[in-house]
Amino acid sequence: MQRHWRIGPLLVCLMALLLAGCELIADEPFGRQNDTESVQPVATGCKALLPNFDDAPCLLSDWIAFGLASQRGDREWRDDMLTRLEAETTERRLARAVALTWGSESEWERASELYKADLHAAPVELQPLLRYWLNELEGRRAMSGRLASSREEIAALEEENATLDEKLEALTAIEHNINLRQQIDDRETTP
Repeated sequence: MQRHWRIGPLLVCLMALLLAGCELIADEPFGRQNDTESVQPVATGCKALLPNFDDAPCLLSDWIAFGLASQRGDREWRDDMLTRLEAETTERRLARAVALTWGSESEWERASELYKADLHAAPVELQPLLRYWLNELEGRRAMSGRLASSREEIAALEEENATLDEKLEALTAIEHNINLRQQIDDRETTP
């Protein structure tokens, strides 16, 4: 007699127990942070239109909000922001990079240059976010390059295919003419 266990329901129950168990574990055994090291909540008044490096409690939330606004913004919004960000400070150049990141493909190279030039000068807390955006941008640029290369290859293959089709048609016509001549020659030599 063989036993067949249904693993699906057993796995679901096990996962539910694990997830529920995590809620029951006290924080005490894992060490307690003293009051000076406790995590500070993000300030609720963080609403800067243009992100900067000055407001430490709002640094990440303002830059993330600006990145999301850049992603959702249209061409008009982006042009307006780029005009507002014309100053040549590190924070303005990085903000321009964020705005250009979500612009057209022609703006991606400029965004990459700005990130690479100024990322090291950004506050340490902000650098991982900016590096993430740079890496994401470079990934899109690489995919765009591969797409363009693939399109060129397809165009070249289509052109080669058209040339081969023409040659095949020419060879077929030649073969047809040879067959007709041979039939004519066979008729003339047959008594």
